[in-house]
Amino acid sequence: MPRQRIYLYDTTLRDGAQTPGIDFSVEEKKTIARMLDELGIAYIEGGYPGANPTDTELFSKDLGLDATFTAFGMTRRAGRSAENDPGLQQLLQARADAICFVAKGWDYHVKVALGCTAEEHIESIRDSVNAARERGFEALVDIEHFFDGYKANPNYTMAAVRAAHEAGARWIVLCDTNGGTLPEEIERIVFSVTTMVPGENLGIHCHDDTGMAVANSLAAVRAGARMIQGTLNGIGERCGNANLVTLIPTLALKPVYADRFDLGLKEGAVERLTQVSRAFNEILNRPPEMQAPYVGETAFSTKAGIHASAILKDPETYEHIRPEQVGNRRRVLVSDQAGKSNLLSELKRFGLDVDRDDPRLTNLLAQIKEREAAGYAYDSADASLELLARRALGHVPVYFDVESYKVLVERRYNAMGEKVTMAEAIVKVRICDKHFMSVAEGNGPVNALDAALRKDLGPWSEAISDLELVDYKVRIIGSGTDATTRVLIESRDASGSRWFTVGVSPNIIEASFQALHDSIVYKLLKSGAK
Repeated sequence: MPRQRIYLYDTTLRDGAQTPGIDFSVEEKKTIARMLDELGIAYIEGGYPGANPTDTELFSKDLGLDATFTAFGMTRRAGRSAENDPGLQQLLQARADAICFVAKGWDYHVKVALGCTAEEHIESIRDSVNAARERGFEALVDIEHFFDGYKANPNYTMAAVRAAHEAGARWIVLCDTNGGTLPEEIERIVFSVTTMVPGENLGIHCHDDTGMAVANSLAAVRAGARMIQGTLNGIGERCGNANLVTLIPTLALKPVYADRFDLGLKEGAVERLTQVSRAFNEILNRPPEMQAPYVGETAFSTKAGIHASAILKDPETYEHIRPEQVGNRRRVLVSDQAGKSNLLSELKRFGLDVDRDDPRLTNLLAQIKEREAAGYAYDSADASLELLARRALGHVPVYFDVESYKVLVERRYNAMGEKVTMAEAIVKVRICDKHFMSVAEGNGPVNALDAALRKDLGPWSEAISDLELVDYKVRIIGSGTDATTRVLIESRDASGSRWFTVGVSPNIIEASFQALHDSIVYKLLKSGAK
């Protein structure tokens, strides 16, 4: 029988943005949206246009995504028409493909939070869906507090569901907003809803307050729901949301689901999950969860002993899937063979065909392990890893040699009597037999160093003219003022290519310099400079 489609809906940029300590910039949202789009996620919820300047700007332009880019917002207010509700009108003006309206699924919340009657709110649901569809948007309705509302007053809750469905909403999403419902309850209640609304119009949105968000999402699928909402790495308010990084491989690789369902992902998406998860952590400036299912550093790690002995003979003895299926790797401390296999796979991805017995491969693997122990994170910095590999294999030209650099930071009063801090960098470069010196100022030492390094690279200046530093992240490894610093830089050029480079040093300026240097060299290499 043909497999049924499960639609994945990512709400990292909206619900995930409610995580304490997370505040996405517009550029970060665009980067994350592209990461999700490259996986083939069906729906990407960008945020709440009109609620804040970041989301309003994000929805002002077409991002060119394959996914259904979705705006989130409230239904029209009671007592207002759709035409006279400013919030609803802002949603209808968004550059989006779909609008997801949040509606109250618990009549208690209708009374306390909205201050209107249940009947008025149900009319708001109908009118909002109709207004979106008339403007050409796909309409979705998140029924907030659905499960608590169902248990308190199923008549009202089902009336809200019926109103959304009859108005033509493509998806009615049942939300476990408080995160307290258990899998057996989810499965029973969702199944009961399918007697009114077909499963191909039902979605599930779970929070993780009991640690059950993934299990609850799967329970809803078993009961008939065909959309799952979640976030990258399970971020979200309180305890987080259903983790798509866990759900995707479970649905794609476990036969009980894989044989029945198609996720609509792009080729190779599951194999890139580890990389995406770790790159996302770098954007958040958070250390990866080492024991995260599927993608954690220790997810396929085995210490020396009887387990290691068994896994070397047959990995299936202690692995529920092959780590390569999710882009992770096996870590067996008594042998580097798994590491070599993983490295060969990466080299092949870079277009480098190396024999397994090439002695340079062993040396490169040892160098990578040594540098990772020192703090380098190559899972999140592919460009630096590729350059390291190509240098070890003799494939990177020496475009320029930085003979020295100096960075000065001065705190002083300006002509207006205001206290300001300025930085100045001096960089001396040798290209063949010619010497170049550049001086530049910046609002900080790294900005000044970046400007000076790129100011005059002689014959290479034109090749890097479209190079742009998009993001800069710093993480302290260890503790104390003498701790090691890791710097991750994201760059891009006019072609739309984006790449990550990394630098590590006890000195933050030197770590930044390493990442900046790699970014320029990578750009020259990819541009075909000889």
